[in-house]
Amino acid sequence: MKNPILVGIPACTKLISGYIQHATPARYGAALVQAANAMPVLIPPEGETMLPLLDRLDGVMFNGSPSNVMPICYGADYDATPDSHDPDRDATTIPMIRAAMERGIPILCICRGMQELNVALGGTLYQEVHKVPGRMDHRAGDGDNEFRFRLQHEVALSGEMARVCGAEIIQVNSLHGQGIDRLAGGLAVEGLAPDGTIEAVRVEGARSFALAVQWHPEWEVLSYPDRQRIFQAFGEACAAYAAARGGRRAA
Repeated sequence: MKNPILVGIPACTKLISGYIQHATPARYGAALVQAANAMPVLIPPEGETMLPLLDRLDGVMFNGSPSNVMPICYGADYDATPDSHDPDRDATTIPMIRAAMERGIPILCICRGMQELNVALGGTLYQEVHKVPGRMDHRAGDGDNEFRFRLQHEVALSGEMARVCGAEIIQVNSLHGQGIDRLAGGLAVEGLAPDGTIEAVRVEGARSFALAVQWHPEWEVLSYPDRQRIFQAFGEACAAYAAARGGRRAA
């Protein structure tokens, strides 16, 4: 691939073998390579010092993570999951989302990434969706990866999300404990679970591709047409952004 499309993936802070390391599951980068014709670039969670990297990127995929956005980021004074945070990632992704939007850089937000998008634009989160009256349990449950990433419920799609996926109803996996509570201004809901949980949003008036999903389309991306179409559309938007700014072009 000559002059490849480069897509950033924010890393998480991990304590591995007694050392702080920066990592993210390999399936995100693999999905970019397989379905978006793009090369992944891992972004260390070093805060706003990482923002100049946007000058070199053609898109950013804000990926999922076991960690939760810190409640202080959206003005909550109660913390239901105090042992499940990654403040370094929050300090990196939230300003990066805003900066990417200002520049018109294509973004795809997945799971935690969708929650980060909502918070970055002024929204709030349910810290434990399964404890909200009338909501089902959206967590994965215990088991191997095949079990955890199994199809769990349908999502009703609309607007751009339905067009991208090529369907108005799809079946999705579900591995999240948190979710959107108050929707941020500038976001349009384009996916709902049967219990009313917001599953997909679009940034209204975005200068480029700016979609977010609560499920994990990167898992077995080539086995499901709707998942593959999400990454393909994102990759095409990244290629168009690169061409428009006279930068990288896909081979």
